[in-house]
Amino acid sequence: MIPILDACCGSRMFYFNKNNLVYFNDIRDYSDTLYDDRKLGNYPDTRWDFRSFPILDNSYHMVVFDPPHLLKVGASSWLAKKYGKLPADWKSYLRQGFDECMRVLKPYGTLIFKWNETDIKQTELLEALGAMPILGNRGRGNKTFWLVFMKESESDG
Repeated sequence: MIPILDACCGSRMFYFNKNNLVYFNDIRDYSDTLYDDRKLGNYPDTRWDFRSFPILDNSYHMVVFDPPHLLKVGASSWLAKKYGKLPADWKSYLRQGFDECMRVLKPYGTLIFKWNETDIKQTELLEALGAMPILGNRGRGNKTFWLVFMKESESDG
């Protein structure tokens, strides 16, 4: 079994090796040309909703979760095509996705969460998730950051 699940891979922009030990999932599967003639493509292995995976509990050593982060963007804009668009009920949407990612992690598995604060601040996100990361980063003046969570074992809960 592949040990890593990318819950919503998009066009796999941050991967150095796009053909590695990652199982790529995204609800979207598309190919498009952006306004400047660049090609944009998303070709996931599966098209599951990250809020409800047809996967057994405790299946993956690592889950990468880079959900849509934009609220104030047109549904057919190139930003929405590239990054996706959050629904109005983003808090429950992201919480369900986070909980589902944690469910499919093995005990002591790692969840890597990527977020951009363009429309929703980190404090609002963490409040919606109801969880605190082990560690994270954010560059000075940078709106994108990475958070690391770990699933506790059932006996630690």
